[in-house]
Amino acid sequence: MLNSSRKIFCRYTNHTPQFQIVRISNIPHWFFERTVIPHGYILFDAFQDAQLELHTSTMMDSILSDTIPCIQLIQTHPRQNQTSQFVKNIAQELLTG
Repeated sequence: MLNSSRKIFCRYTNHTPQFQIVRISNIPHWFFERTVIPHGYILFDAFQDAQLELHTSTMMDSILSDTIPCIQLIQTHPRQNQTSQFVKNIAQELLTG
């Protein structure tokens, strides 16, 4: 039985040049799926027993390339600082072209 009552705050970074679909499917009655752009990251809440599936996209299909326990993706910095840094990064990218 999963011990999924406690949520954790996580960060996953896509270090590939390809789009990735990240999905959590091992928690009953709970659904999570997002697209992560190349070299981008995603911040999310997950149950401590969740497993993040990484699906790498190609033109024709999507391949399950890895599964990572979300407990390994715990983000220790406060959310507010992450949001501020994210906004600064986007602004910097827009200014530099």
